[in-house]
Amino acid sequence: MPNEQSKAPSTPHRFPHSMLSEIYEQPHAMGECIYRNVKGDCIFPEALRSFDNAIFACKKIIIAASGSSRHAGLAGEIMMEDLAGIAVDVEYSSEYCYRSTHADTEPIVVVITQSGETADTIAAQRQALRRGAKALAISNVADSTIAREASATLHTFAGLEKAVPATKSFTSQLTILYLLALFLARQRGRITAGVVLAHLGSLSALPAEIEKALPCWDAQAAGCARDYQHAKAFLFLGRGVHYAIAREGALKLKEVSYVQAEGLPTGELRHGPNALVDEKLPVIVLATRDSADADSVLRYEKTLAVLEYIQSRGGKAIAIASEGDRAVATLADRVIQVPSATELLLPILEVVPLQLFAYHFATLNGCDVDHPRNLVKSVTTE
Repeated sequence: MPNEQSKAPSTPHRFPHSMLSEIYEQPHAMGECIYRNVKGDCIFPEALRSFDNAIFACKKIIIAASGSSRHAGLAGEIMMEDLAGIAVDVEYSSEYCYRSTHADTEPIVVVITQSGETADTIAAQRQALRRGAKALAISNVADSTIAREASATLHTFAGLEKAVPATKSFTSQLTILYLLALFLARQRGRITAGVVLAHLGSLSALPAEIEKALPCWDAQAAGCARDYQHAKAFLFLGRGVHYAIAREGALKLKEVSYVQAEGLPTGELRHGPNALVDEKLPVIVLATRDSADADSVLRYEKTLAVLEYIQSRGGKAIAIASEGDRAVATLADRVIQVPSATELLLPILEVVPLQLFAYHFATLNGCDVDHPRNLVKSVTTE
């Protein structure tokens, strides 16, 4: 069964920083998230019972989150729209309270937070409840303010995260959002129980795939960091669901190394930001593909054209590509390959090399990755 396959062993290695340790703990954290939230082919067997009627009635889901949690929400938006056929909007927690008070009260409002104590997200959830909406919290801390006050809570079970930058909590959020998308799709009659099991099997295989790939990714990311150690700015590009990971990769690099980094939809490069492209500005491009998905292949082909453009302008590109891809290797200066996966699961694989790149770039430049300046683990004041 999927939940029996997913529990990955925790790594026995010793690490110089909590951030690196927690990157390596991601297979175990993901496996625990799946194991604790799936029983056979039943997803969230207890947690969402109070939501049954709301799930059938709602026409929209609103996600409110901040920082890395919002980037997980951006990926979750596409997962839920594609699998469950339900409209999803993603809000910044800090902006949600200031939207029109005439907003529809029927949506389910999903708040995402690692700590469960983020002030902006608590305020967003309380506002949603005052407006009569059902509030579903996704949190890594069971006994937190958000978890206690929500209509229902989904726990990510990532375990204690000591480093300020989110790593294993982020991939666990992606995991639970994928599970939520499958749950909604099944409950709303969009997919059969057999299809759910197939998706769960694919998801449950990822922890072992990541565990196997981590040492190679670590070495490759360290090499990329050495190549571009003195760069002062980076662009990260991704299409569709991968845009969320471009945003997260840029944020991770900003948080730990203090260099400017921006995540953009790949197709937007030539609408202004291409003015920045030269030999001094590395561009990190998410160029994976699901060869069984025609839309994914089309996005990939368009991404190849952007890599060609960067190359023609003398730019430097680092690509995250699917294993066995030879075309990308001719267009990028550095390539890190990830295992093959379905389109909506590729983000979980892609983000890990980006976390490792941020870690190595920052440590090479003498930064304290566990306690970056001006940052705290949970922003408890608005």
